[in-house]
Amino acid sequence: MRFPLPVAALLAIVMIAAPAAAEVADFLGVPGPIAFDGKSYRLAWTSQPSQNYTKQEYVPAGQRVESYDQMLLVELVTGGVTVGEAVGAQVDMLKKRKASDPLVNFEVLQNNATKEVVLDFILSGKDSKGEAIVEWNAYRYAPYSDASGKSGVLLFAISQRAYGDENATAFLRGLKQLRPGQRAALAKADLPKPTR
Repeated sequence: MRFPLPVAALLAIVMIAAPAAAEVADFLGVPGPIAFDGKSYRLAWTSQPSQNYTKQEYVPAGQRVESYDQMLLVELVTGGVTVGEAVGAQVDMLKKRKASDPLVNFEVLQNNATKEVVLDFILSGKDSKGEAIVEWNAYRYAPYSDASGKSGVLLFAISQRAYGDENATAFLRGLKQLRPGQRAALAKADLPKPTR
């Protein structure tokens, strides 16, 4: 079947643009997939809120960042920020949130040999129907420097969520068994190596 030239040109543009729209910009040079604890996580979302701060989120196939069950995060902050400052900012946010989220709970684990810190924390909220959303996170903060002299903090993190009151209750009951293994896997994992 032959299309008139304007229609053919429009179809060509749509066919070329469609795959490009589905692609996610890799600002860090960490395109994924990233293997973690027996699962493969693909790059699904990125943001570069400032020149010295980049965030990338990775989820297993079939999951979306808006409604994930499991997620990996890679974030890079440069400009002389230290691990202690980055952890302190997150802990301050958690302390403030505790006023409106009674489930907030956190633990800071320091590795003096590597100068890394793991921040283990729980958050909760409600969806538009009033059902519970519970989120457990382990954030591994590591000192960062590259060949050009940039320094800062690299964050490699895991996040898991449960949606709905019943699922949230079951998730919270299972956290005692989940946390130690996931934290150990995170602490032993090779850190992503940003190349940009």
